[in-house]
Amino acid sequence: MYISVVIPTYNRLPILQKCLLALEKQEFSDDKISGYEIVLVDDGSSDRTLVWLAENQAKLPHVKVFEQNHQGAAAARNLGVTNAVGDTIVFIDSDLVVTETFLQSHANALAKNERDLNSDRLFTYGAVINTNNFEDPTAEPYKITDFSAAYFATGNVAIARHWLEKAGLFDTGFQLYGWEDLELGVRLKKLGLKLIKCPEAVGYHWHPAFDLDQIPSAIEREIQRGKMGVIFYQKHPTFDVKMMIQMTVLHRLLWGILSLGGTLNERSLKSTMQWLIDRGKPQLAEQVARIFLNWYNVRAVYAAYNQKNIR
Repeated sequence: MYISVVIPTYNRLPILQKCLLALEKQEFSDDKISGYEIVLVDDGSSDRTLVWLAENQAKLPHVKVFEQNHQGAAAARNLGVTNAVGDTIVFIDSDLVVTETFLQSHANALAKNERDLNSDRLFTYGAVINTNNFEDPTAEPYKITDFSAAYFATGNVAIARHWLEKAGLFDTGFQLYGWEDLELGVRLKKLGLKLIKCPEAVGYHWHPAFDLDQIPSAIEREIQRGKMGVIFYQKHPTFDVKMMIQMTVLHRLLWGILSLGGTLNERSLKSTMQWLIDRGKPQLAEQVARIFLNWYNVRAVYAAYNQKNIR
């Protein structure tokens, strides 16, 4: 198989550098992989991403760069797949740092399960370990909070190209944050594709340690996720999707109660979160923030849904 690693990026230069350099260090133990390329799609970055890529071409022999105006991850991934030459597509995000055996592990799992099932109607889903260790992201151990029950999340998946094309690629109507990969997953599931867990294909998802400065952007992401969730539901009006996007009475009650109707918010919980951060517990502070962030998300879902119904 020939693998095309498709990566959308937007203003993530420091961690993107680690992401690409790690992919250039892939080691192969057999001839399952005939070759690979890294298809990077810059989604209108303004942080010198393209300058750095041009200056470091010699260090990045597998990287092919494509550009677009800022249109979102769905359009960027579609551009990447369209320009890829591989029969197998691996999706990762540009803040993921992988191990040397990453591609070989995906290839092994794909080949084994194709033999076992006598079909390529499957895709592999690698492990994603969250870390805020920028200097050495791959040193982070697996944590129970790293578990994901998602069916198709593009942080770390490998799939035969023709299934993506048959499903119709990503819906570019998802221009804001959230759901474009899980929506494609619904279409892939309808085609009968089986999810194969591949814990050996490890990626370390870096994000900075939580601090109060991140809260405005986190709130905005939840609002965007709520709006995109309604698009997801309109395309697939099922109870499963309603549960995913938190558009149920249960979610409204749960986060309404936990946030005391929005009384527990970024202002009233500010001192508590800062106290936890000062004591070296930013992850716990982030969990406290989830109380009001989920309430923002639920309200945004219902606001977007009601607005679309009025129209």
